[in-house]
Amino acid sequence: MGFLFAVACGATTANVYYAQSIAGPIAASLHIHASLAGLIVTATQLGYGLGLFFIVSLADLVENRRLVLLATAGTVVSLLWVATSASTASFLAASVLLGICTVGSQILVPLAVHLSSEARRGQVIGSIMGGLVTGIMLSRPLASFLTGLLGWRAIFLLSAAVMLGLFGVLWWRLPGWRPRSGRSYGATLKSILRLLATLRPLQRRAAYQGTLFAVFNMFWTAAPLMLHDRFGFNKTEIAAFALAGAAGALTAPLAGRAADRGFSRRGTGLVLCCAAFALLVSGWGQALASVAVMVVAALILDGAVQANQVFGQRIVQSIDPKARGRLNAAYMTVIFICGAVGSALGSLTYYHGGWWLTASVGILMPLVVFTVFLTENPMQAAPAKGLS
Repeated sequence: MGFLFAVACGATTANVYYAQSIAGPIAASLHIHASLAGLIVTATQLGYGLGLFFIVSLADLVENRRLVLLATAGTVVSLLWVATSASTASFLAASVLLGICTVGSQILVPLAVHLSSEARRGQVIGSIMGGLVTGIMLSRPLASFLTGLLGWRAIFLLSAAVMLGLFGVLWWRLPGWRPRSGRSYGATLKSILRLLATLRPLQRRAAYQGTLFAVFNMFWTAAPLMLHDRFGFNKTEIAAFALAGAAGALTAPLAGRAADRGFSRRGTGLVLCCAAFALLVSGWGQALASVAVMVVAALILDGAVQANQVFGQRIVQSIDPKARGRLNAAYMTVIFICGAVGSALGSLTYYHGGWWLTASVGILMPLVVFTVFLTENPMQAAPAKGLS
């Protein structure tokens, strides 16, 4: 079952990121001005952000299997709409819907936790997060390769076929789980904000992972620009570099086992330092014009981000079993916002100061959060149950 959840999360979440590496061809095809090409990516991310807050929270109210299947069906429909869009308005509307529907992957996370034992919870989360990040990392090179061969619409048609097959497997294999709650939908949304405002472990874990995800997005937004300028990479070579970085997702199962053994807090301190070190290494790699060093930096950064996501989810999903959907909605919404800021910082820092400015900001951010981490009381970091 864990493998199915991992594949489902990876395949679903990849849909949010396909357009990032092929925004140019899409803009040219739909006659979108170059200055507005960023809307191609922003539309899907906007929908994803809306879905995180308004849809994932429903996991604490309605039967989870039905919710996941509806989201998956919506993903298939929206992918077909994206692939057949003939105008800018149609494409953007379809992209927003696609983003909303792809949050089905985030409903699977609390569902998997409900279905797992306490002793294996970290391993289960690690497996799912490994699949999710693998999907993110493979989405960019896959979209680039397929666009070069068959055009940009092909990746969305292929993904629609994959998601349709996934819908069938989930219909067959996904177990049901119904929460017990008399809370209204409006009260549920308000409680997300209350949980985020009052739970210190949730606040800290969201801050730690939000910072690392911002650095992650900053790196992968600026890296293609730098690889083209410094190394003369074409789109295929940049895609291959991103493919190499995807190996960092292999840290997820190891992080899950460490979390189950009580090493989440110490692991967090380690990965925050590793993220800063990765950006420092990337600066050396760029200065030396060494592709090998750049690949090492990407692996360290991706591994650190992936491991910390597992540590964070392990703690957040243990705070209150009755609020897992809302806790995940709050946690992932903050992380998503931070990631969007990181994407903006990536292009801004590289444009105004080159790779060393990007790397310097990327070094500073985890170190600042590491100083916050040092103020954490180990007793306060432990989950406090029954707060919903």
